[in-house]
Amino acid sequence: MLAFAFAGHAYAKSEVCHPTTEKQVASLFDRWNATLQTGDPQKVVANYASKSILLPTLSNKPRLTSEEKVDYFKHFMEHKPVGTINSRAIEINCNSASDSGLYTFKFDDGSEVQARYTYTYKWNGKQWLISSHHSSAMPEKN
Repeated sequence: MLAFAFAGHAYAKSEVCHPTTEKQVASLFDRWNATLQTGDPQKVVANYASKSILLPTLSNKPRLTSEEKVDYFKHFMEHKPVGTINSRAIEINCNSASDSGLYTFKFDDGSEVQARYTYTYKWNGKQWLISSHHSSAMPEKN
């Protein structure tokens, strides 16, 4: 019995939580939005963890690979989108965080789309990266 207790303890893993604040989590959207302004989809995709999912606003296709994300952002960025947060709720856990709410994207042709969003982030030991990003246009017209 004692050997079993030691064996169980030997495999116990303690996780060290990376400290963060709501302001820091909110700045992750600003970082992502700033990379949109570069016109380089590779820079946008660099915000995503290698194992992540993008459920984009203007496409029905889930994007799982970096290549699929680049393809989406290449087309999305053609219209020079600029995102603005309208309202948000942030939750912080040990080495993960979520930012959910409403945002508006304005495009260079004067059009805009209002959408609901959720970003989940994971701390990878060096930086916060997006592990999932869901965005969907508002279903009801004002």
